[in-house]
Amino acid sequence: MVKAESTKVRMFRTNIASDPRNIRLAEEFLEEINRTAQFDEVEFHKLLVSVTEGVNNAIVHGNRSDPSQTVEVIIELSARKIVAKVRDKGNGFEMGSVPNPIHDENIMKESGRGIFLMRVLADDVSGKHVRGGFELKLTFRRKLHPQKGPAS
Repeated sequence: MVKAESTKVRMFRTNIASDPRNIRLAEEFLEEINRTAQFDEVEFHKLLVSVTEGVNNAIVHGNRSDPSQTVEVIIELSARKIVAKVRDKGNGFEMGSVPNPIHDENIMKESGRGIFLMRVLADDVSGKHVRGGFELKLTFRRKLHPQKGPAS
C-alpha cells in the first residue's frame, strides 16, 4: 500500500534591519525554527551556514549596510524539502558571474566565498530580480526516514 505524502508546508518569516551586527538575528531565527522542526544536526548546520551567508550578502552588498533597509528571510518547510528565501532591496547580481574562490587566481580575494559555501551546502541555489529588489533562493532536499518522516 502506498501512503499519501503530506503536502503541508510550514512557513516562517522575519525581517532584519541591514546592519551587519544583525546577522546574529538570522541565526536566532533559525534556532527558533529548529526548536519546532527538529532538524538533524547536519541539516541544521547546512541551513544555518547558507542562510547566514545569504543574509550577510543581502545586508552588505544588496542593502549596502543601510539600517533603514530590511532583509526578509522566509523559510518554507515541508516533508521533502526546505526552501530558504533571502530578499533585499538591492539590484542583485548574476550568480554565474561570481568567480570560484578556490581557483588559483581567486584564492587571495576576499569575495565569493559565501556563494561558494551556499553552492556546496544547498542542493540548489538561484537568484532572481523581484519587485523592489533581489531574492536568493536556497533549496535543501530532506532525508526521509520510514518511521519518522523527515530527519529529526
